[in-house]
Amino acid sequence: MEKRGMDAQCKGVSTGTTILAATFDGGVVICSDSRASMGGEYVSSKTINKVVQVHDRIFCCMAGSLADAQAVLKAAKFHLSFHSIQMEGSPQVIAAASVLKELCYKNKDELQAGFITAGWDDKKGPQIYVVSLGGMLISQTVTIGGSGSTYIYGYVDAKYRPNMTREECLQFATNALALAMGRDNVSGGVAHLVVITKSGAEHVVVPGDKLPKFHNE
Repeated sequence: MEKRGMDAQCKGVSTGTTILAATFDGGVVICSDSRASMGGEYVSSKTINKVVQVHDRIFCCMAGSLADAQAVLKAAKFHLSFHSIQMEGSPQVIAAASVLKELCYKNKDELQAGFITAGWDDKKGPQIYVVSLGGMLISQTVTIGGSGSTYIYGYVDAKYRPNMTREECLQFATNALALAMGRDNVSGGVAHLVVITKSGAEHVVVPGDKLPKFHNE
């Protein structure tokens, strides 16, 4: 029993998570659950907000080691703030994703964290970028990540459609989170969703008891 506790402490706090981002007609939704686990053994927090604002209309979701992810995002915020001052304007979404990519690549031997970056800018509109372990950067219209994502690949493939309305995309994202949280023991809590459009960002929180149910739990 003591050895298991020591192993969990060595592993540290993980976001043990479900994260998702999807574009719709005129914007993008990025969302996550709110549960953190210690070494995959037990739930250490039910109220972690994994959707982090790095600039006015740019948000990131994190998966993996919570400490690593928070340290990288703190550094990314600093770089983006400095970049926006130099450019005398808001940074592009690709710039934020590139900063994360560089930080992850340069520290790939020490970090255990991946990110989804989503946002809106004047040049390309709504965008989603995935920065995986090791610093690989790819652009996608919809993406999922974290331990809970393994349960919803089929749902996402079947239900996602390009150019959905804002309401359709919000419902799609909420349903996907609810399905993953219902199956993955280290995903749970509340659903944090952020809708990003030209006019700004809106944060939506769906309590766990208000999430749709698809099976008996």
